[in-house]
Amino acid sequence: MKTIIVTGGAGFIGSNFVLYMLKKYDQYRIINLDKLTYAGNLENLKEVSDNKNYVFVHGDICDSELVDGLFQKYDVSYVINFAAESHVDRSITDPEIFVKTNVMGTSNLLNIAKKYWEKDGVFKEGVKFLQVSTDEVYGSLGATGYFMETTPLDPHSPYSASKTGGDLIVKAYADTYKMPVNITRCSNNYGPYQFPEKLIPLMINNALNKKSLPVYGDGKNIRDWLYVEDHCSAIDMVLHNGRLGEVYNIGGHNERENIQIVKTVIGYLNENVDSSVTEALIKYVEDRKGHDRRYGIDPEKIKNELGWYPETTFEVGIKKTIKWYLEHKEWMDNITSGEYQNYYKSMYEKEGK
Repeated sequence: MKTIIVTGGAGFIGSNFVLYMLKKYDQYRIINLDKLTYAGNLENLKEVSDNKNYVFVHGDICDSELVDGLFQKYDVSYVINFAAESHVDRSITDPEIFVKTNVMGTSNLLNIAKKYWEKDGVFKEGVKFLQVSTDEVYGSLGATGYFMETTPLDPHSPYSASKTGGDLIVKAYADTYKMPVNITRCSNNYGPYQFPEKLIPLMINNALNKKSLPVYGDGKNIRDWLYVEDHCSAIDMVLHNGRLGEVYNIGGHNERENIQIVKTVIGYLNENVDSSVTEALIKYVEDRKGHDRRYGIDPEKIKNELGWYPETTFEVGIKKTIKWYLEHKEWMDNITSGEYQNYYKSMYEKEGK
């Protein structure tokens, strides 16, 4: 049985990936290393908590002693680094924690993986470090064109700058030490278990509670939307078949203006849940500092090399996503209350985990 360390596995994309892998494979042990910050939620993983191939470890990727101990205890074949501070607004008000986690944490993981995987300047067969990154490292697009893997990196927020720093350290380990790595850069994910500070779950939660729906600027900023399970399948393909040292962009060719997303959510809720949910709830607010105008990914490389393509259209994915949140109101209430954080943190501290 091979062991995979999945960092940030209690977060949105990380927890979806853990669930995806445990359902698809029975030959992997998944070690989920997560600090359980505000966006980490073990409720996401209740269904696999008793799975013999799943182990949760409460801890920080910056903790060298802890990470080293995991490599000592388990014969680790893969590290998949989802762990990141990821909200742009929070990075603007508190950039230091983003640099610590996204840059220094990534460096710590690389150092320890290298220590256990390399002998006499040669890395053993069948190991890989996979850095999960974002299209935001490329900066902003105009009205036309797409981000490609060769697009120069041009981050505009502390968040995207810290992710760029992490990516470049990973690249440096590949270039300098010939460490087996891949970097994936995805567009905006949506789907189950996303913390409701992000656009889609925020709009759903606010609309159901008759709160205003804040939209930055004129609402015409464009993002390429990717259903989270499609992202998980892409990472799976890159992990097993990606050419070592390569970057793969993962996108859905589902570009939408932010205001379109908001109106789509309103329309669904108005028609299917509550007719009092209308566009009157929309409130335009001052634009975010350094707000990139448009992102769009060209996924041809991963499509041509690995045969991956997004299976979920936005029209299908957004309905699945809204229905999921409607069917999991208790999850939404718990995660927005913050009470679950205190419970899980105290539980793991008490048990010394």
